[in-house]
Amino acid sequence: MKKIIIPFFCAVLFSTSVAAQKTAATAASAPAKTEAVQSKLTSKEVIDNYLKALGGKDKLEAIKTTVVDNTLTVQGMEVTMTTKKMGNKFRSEQSVMGQKMVQLFDGEKGYFDQMGTKNPIPADKVADLKKSRTIDALGFDPASFTSVTVEKIEGKEYNVLNSDKGKHYFDASTGLLYKSTSAEGSAVMKGYMTVDGVKFPSEIQAEGNGQKVEIKTTKVTINSGVTDADFK
Repeated sequence: MKKIIIPFFCAVLFSTSVAAQKTAATAASAPAKTEAVQSKLTSKEVIDNYLKALGGKDKLEAIKTTVVDNTLTVQGMEVTMTTKKMGNKFRSEQSVMGQKMVQLFDGEKGYFDQMGTKNPIPADKVADLKKSRTIDALGFDPASFTSVTVEKIEGKEYNVLNSDKGKHYFDASTGLLYKSTSAEGSAVMKGYMTVDGVKFPSEIQAEGNGQKVEIKTTKVTINSGVTDADFK
């Protein structure tokens, strides 16, 4: 069987806000022409609008654990993935053609176990993972962005948070994150689903490590089904 390397960010996309800020992205096709102008909003206002659009900061902070079930399509194969999160800890298990792959971070260290090959999470990722939150959006730090611009893509306006690590496009009409860009990979949020009054991405088109991945969320469980034992 051809070995499938699930891009690192496919797991951390659901496990750390910092990694999401570093690894989300542009659409797979050639980027559309855009014209950026300075936004009237501050980075804090853009982030506050995002948290409100997701369901409100209080509701987001009340979420201590999540279990997210996904179906990934990569290299023409379908992969099922379940990711458990608790604070800065996560465990992602992927299954394809009877083979299981695990990506785990216990709050201090972690590893990838793919097809029997186990490797530690790179040291340069660990510091960021330690800062992560159960809900990615709560990890956005207004001070980490150098500017806020407005860009039009196919006629729609987006407030864009810019930093040396990438760009994050928020729909000006809904406040929701649409896409983010960085050198490491890409992710475009194609839709959202609502669970207990909180919005979660329901479909993501991602690209990284030379692979294109379509991620569809089938179920999200809040504050249930996760214990410390999951991260041992």
